[in-house]
Amino acid sequence: MTSATHALQPDAAIAKAGPPRLSLPRIVEMNLGFFGLQFSFGLQQANMTPIYTFLGADEATMPLLWLAGPMTGLLIQPLVGALSDRTRSKLGRRTPYFLIGAVICSLCLFLMPYSSTLWMAASLLWLLDAGNNITMEPYRAYVADRLEPGQRPAGFLVQSAFTGLAQCLSYATPSLLVGFGISQNLVDINGIPVIVRVAFVIGAILSISSIVWSVVRVPEIKLSDAELAEMAAKPSGALAALAEIRDAFVAMPRPMRQLAWAMLCQWYAMFVYWQFISLSVSRTLFPGGERGSGADFISASLTAQQMGVAYNAVACVGALLLIPIVRRLGARPVHAVCLVASGIAMISLPFIDNRTAMFIPMIGIGLGWAGMMGNTYVMLADCIPPERTGVYMGIFNMFIVVPMLIETVTMPLLYAPLLGSDPRNAILLGGVLMLAGALATLMVRAGGQPSPSPLAPRA
Repeated sequence: MTSATHALQPDAAIAKAGPPRLSLPRIVEMNLGFFGLQFSFGLQQANMTPIYTFLGADEATMPLLWLAGPMTGLLIQPLVGALSDRTRSKLGRRTPYFLIGAVICSLCLFLMPYSSTLWMAASLLWLLDAGNNITMEPYRAYVADRLEPGQRPAGFLVQSAFTGLAQCLSYATPSLLVGFGISQNLVDINGIPVIVRVAFVIGAILSISSIVWSVVRVPEIKLSDAELAEMAAKPSGALAALAEIRDAFVAMPRPMRQLAWAMLCQWYAMFVYWQFISLSVSRTLFPGGERGSGADFISASLTAQQMGVAYNAVACVGALLLIPIVRRLGARPVHAVCLVASGIAMISLPFIDNRTAMFIPMIGIGLGWAGMMGNTYVMLADCIPPERTGVYMGIFNMFIVVPMLIETVTMPLLYAPLLGSDPRNAILLGGVLMLAGALATLMVRAGGQPSPSPLAPRA
């Protein structure tokens, strides 16, 4: 039986039976849209600093130019998540947001490498991140809606695998284009390389096409008449959604509150890693090149990018390998092990002075990244009420962006007095925080060893 066929069954039968079990190929198809979404995020991580630099930005303003991601996530995702819980349309609750966000994202990706001024690029990044965030949490809510509890580990870890694969390819795309014969020195009138422009065009096409494929192949389950009537009885609009966010905060399940501490540690650590890995590699391999100038620093930056390709590749494969392990042992202990692996890897990196050997710790960082993008959502889905999946998925994103904002404010205060203005010490701090995140994960009362789920029809 296909998912589309199931959606045509009587509403009462669906409500009674619950979501049908999906085959692994169907779970892969429903998460394909996440590949396009994460390809877009990977393009930002790999290329926005160079684009800003080409357009004349200086290092002092760079953190402010990067605020679009955490700020739009903080403002948009909880609101959109709450609205999607209340949306009634022929396409479903979540699908309208997928499509609107994908269109915005695709248009901005097309335009970004044509930016002629710094303000234009910064404005497009705000719009691009807004589009991504409109799509993000309704997409995660859709996965929780569409899968019965026993299949959620597979759903979220396939999503995590697509994150690793998409970001791996987005980091590698400019280098692949050079391999196909496009000169890395070929630039437009604004100094932006043609390989960057082509990479963004590829991202724009993937963003819209992958989302459309997922919603056509694995559509949302039609809501029952009772569910529609219950939604109709609730207040609608942005003010009602804000009230829902407030009420959801008050009624937040205890395990979700416990997850906040683990999220603070791991996302603070990961943001530190992204910001300081190039400088740390430069300080270790090329003393004197760490201040961001010269051929040595360029080589260090390329090495750090290639390390990014490596850990994202590990995350892609690792997320798939974790599916049966999480199904058997539970997300909580598995995620704690993933964070320990990432913490040990970060702590070891500053002591490795061989370029080839630096790729070995990427195994641990890749496992940690796979867990962060998959296991935490398995734990979340286990503890939140189904009728509030959208709003709680949106609120949960605040557990990601708030640590990023805290890191942005506190690291300048810590960098000289605590870390000795040495980026290698910043990476060490990230490793310690990953280990602290593992301990905090073990305190969460969700994501333990799952109980066997009853058999259900497979679609």
